[in-house]
Amino acid sequence: MGAALTILSICLVLLLLVALRRFLISRASVPCRLSAGTRGWRSGVARYSAGELHWIPLWGVRLRPRHAIARRGLTVSARRRIEGGLWAVDCGEVSLAMSEDAMTGFLAWLESAPPSSHLDPSPHR
Repeated sequence: MGAALTILSICLVLLLLVALRRFLISRASVPCRLSAGTRGWRSGVARYSAGELHWIPLWGVRLRPRHAIARRGLTVSARRRIEGGLWAVDCGEVSLAMSEDAMTGFLAWLESAPPSSHLDPSPHR
């Protein structure tokens, strides 16, 4: 009886931690899939900050973003419809997939960048 109660308590704590993590990363964010390199689509959420888009995976321990995509110098090279009614955009080395509404928000965020932010951030010699 004691071992079963211990296992049940551990499972309950783990479930609460997963629920808390999902709650914390879902605030002020939009569902977004990410594909980098040859890896397939991974589910996560995207958050907009002043000059970066932060992508946080749904599954994992860390609450910090796994990818931070700088708006400065970012260009969308292609946009296409994929399975599940999502739209995908190629942004350099990564591709993002999101709903049509989220895509509209992403493109508006990208276009609202300050003047000259599209320029290459590397210094010219």
